[in-house]
Amino acid sequence: MTWNILTGGRDRDGTDRWDRIVAVVAAQRPDLLAVQELRGLDRGGRLAELAGRLGMTPHLARSWFGQPVAVLVRAPLRALRSGRVRRPFHHATAQVQVATGAGPLTVFSTHLNPYSGGQRRMEADWLAVAVGRTGGRLALLAGDLNTLDPAVDHTARLAGLPTLYRRRHLRRDGRTVDTRAVSRLLDAGLVDLWPYTGGGEPDGPTVPTRYGGAEFAPTRLDYLLATPEVAAVTRAVRVVRGGGADTASDHYPVVADLALDPG
Repeated sequence: MTWNILTGGRDRDGTDRWDRIVAVVAAQRPDLLAVQELRGLDRGGRLAELAGRLGMTPHLARSWFGQPVAVLVRAPLRALRSGRVRRPFHHATAQVQVATGAGPLTVFSTHLNPYSGGQRRMEADWLAVAVGRTGGRLALLAGDLNTLDPAVDHTARLAGLPTLYRRRHLRRDGRTVDTRAVSRLLDAGLVDLWPYTGGGEPDGPTVPTRYGGAEFAPTRLDYLLATPEVAAVTRAVRVVRGGGADTASDHYPVVADLALDPG
């Protein structure tokens, strides 16, 4: 499961969304949770507190400029090693390897630059190298890529956005939709699990929710990309909507069902 929980699950006025976040995760009960936008959770044991409520063990990657990210692991899965991809991402990328019956599975939780397509493309290059360096067949890249699906025509959706937000998804010519980050990762051999499993809607919108997201057109920004070996054991992918997911964040969670047993 991957989810951008928006500013650490807490609003500027101090309103806490943790109960809703915990309820949504508990209903899905993921074995692995890639989570983004952990503002403030890298201090004072707050991430450990949230992870404890979820019944999971956190592996944090602090941010260079933006917000931390993490991968949370539920027993009986075992983390063999963890760390972060040591590149100056706008946010960060966490990397955790867990034992499965099919061999070690490396999971990345990432959050790409929200403002610059050029920077997102550079971050995607770093991710492609990091996945390649795992040396294994089993790898899963999960997170908020802030990038539009290269297989979908976004013209009409973007036309409805204010200029400030529309520019985030356009190339320098101001007309061409910028899908380079996702395209780069697909060119590196990763498989987009949503269309691979026949998710239904053309691009499975993950933003905005009823909670907010005025800067978003209804579109998919949150992805699960995998090596072909992981794609082959993926049974289904779904966007979690309804109930608490409508108001716990400005992003909806995305869940994949993998036929992998703990090792």
